[in-house]
Amino acid sequence: MSFKLGYCALRWREPDLEAALTELKKIGWDGWECRLPLDWLGTPKHVKQICDNVGMPMAVYSAAGTPDSRDYANVERNKRRMEFAAEMGADCFLYMNGRKPEGRTVTDADVIAAAEGADAWAEYAAQLGLELTYHIHTNLLVDNIAHWRLYMQHLDKAKLCIDVSHAELWGYDPVASLRDFASQLNYVHLQDYASCTVRKEGEYNPEWVAVGQAECLDFGGVRDVLHDIGYNRWVTGCPGAPPPGDDPVSEAKRSKAMFEYMKRMGF
Repeated sequence: MSFKLGYCALRWREPDLEAALTELKKIGWDGWECRLPLDWLGTPKHVKQICDNVGMPMAVYSAAGTPDSRDYANVERNKRRMEFAAEMGADCFLYMNGRKPEGRTVTDADVIAAAEGADAWAEYAAQLGLELTYHIHTNLLVDNIAHWRLYMQHLDKAKLCIDVSHAELWGYDPVASLRDFASQLNYVHLQDYASCTVRKEGEYNPEWVAVGQAECLDFGGVRDVLHDIGYNRWVTGCPGAPPPGDDPVSEAKRSKAMFEYMKRMGF
């Protein structure tokens, strides 16, 4: 069984959306992850028409800001983004942690409070028929295995996106992490890096490349464990760092090698 394969458009800025999505569709991607601002996208009707024209659904839409912060304006901006995601029929709404506190170490209380903030967002999203997914990420508030486990223990309503590269950077075998958190998993990111000269909390510096270019981890094992746990939702590939002067259409065309690698690996 193959998975629904998404493309993460995390670096797109002011794209000609229909042209870029058309290139992704030609390659064979099933959908895409969007992080663009609402003032560029426009109405759900407008964007959905583009996606329908091309046959490239918006699989996931992302937050702008983090539920770690209870600031009123931050919460309201992200409610609008959740509403947009729901009207687009997105599979889930992706968020990350915010930065670490200035001048002190992260405490367990910080991690627990962040999980409570995420569940508050998840309650609102649930009213729209939408799930939240927490994207693990190095160099942010939750930045080690112990705090990841603690965060997940206190996350009752929001669910989990495991980016296998970030799990690996923390020293948590990606295959084991997918199995350990299977009950909370609702989204998967594949990402690859060529080197990481600093592997220290808050200072990880991977050189990101397209999935399959460096094979920084056991992607075959990732595929196998997803089959074993019965995962049947989106698996999204992340591109590497772009060359100078790159644009979304060129990036979309360049994703062919990554897509073909993921298909060869059985995703």
